[in-house]
Amino acid sequence: MEITFLGTGTSHGVPIIGCSCSTCLSNNPKNKRYRSSIYIELDTSSLLIDTAPELRLQLIRNNITTIDAVLFTHTHADHLMGFDDLRGINRLQKKAIPCYGNQRAIKEIKRVFSYIFNPFQIGGGIPEVTLHQVSENFEIKNSTIVPIPIKHGKLDILGYRIANMAYLTDCSFISAESYRLLEGIDLLIIDALRYEPHSTHMNIDQALEVVNKLEVPQTYFTHLSHRLEHESVNKDLPNNVQLAYDGLKISI
Repeated sequence: MEITFLGTGTSHGVPIIGCSCSTCLSNNPKNKRYRSSIYIELDTSSLLIDTAPELRLQLIRNNITTIDAVLFTHTHADHLMGFDDLRGINRLQKKAIPCYGNQRAIKEIKRVFSYIFNPFQIGGGIPEVTLHQVSENFEIKNSTIVPIPIKHGKLDILGYRIANMAYLTDCSFISAESYRLLEGIDLLIIDALRYEPHSTHMNIDQALEVVNKLEVPQTYFTHLSHRLEHESVNKDLPNNVQLAYDGLKISI
């Protein structure tokens, strides 16, 4: 499995419009963050998790031309609004792309992008997709995908486990049942917004508590705000925990 971090930023992205903090003004490319998304290449398939607003730029930057399926964690704007850019992959693959999410996510996709599912749409290209509501394990080209129910504030969303990797963005709470689904993972990618507490995201300390509870060998923090400067924060993290950055590739 090879994982590419297409984006590692919070909903504002980094730099934030009009901000003059040291992170936003930094010349370090690791402090330039598109909205959060990852691309996963398996032996038999290529998966995208979420369609960030910069999806077209993310795909071009990373030379991605194949997407066998899209997994949605939830449908807040920073995880959804690049959905129309799937048209570019349709053009190359000449087939519909299956998209997966919980009941709320599928309903919201139909509402926000109603023109895609309106048979009387006239003019302009539209993505060719199929929508699939999931609540239990499912298969994509012989790979088992395990939805992990988590909380994003009061909102029920999904993380995903694929083999020995788990991706939990926009996470503020993990139930005992979901912890059981995460047992034995070797790689954790988890939301760690900032040092200060937040009502709908884990902060650094809370994310580290999850790492310690699961005893994960390797963890990458994502969905990072401009309050986290890459180099200075990394110096203070345990050896098995790092901040992710846009364009990072890891193999497991």
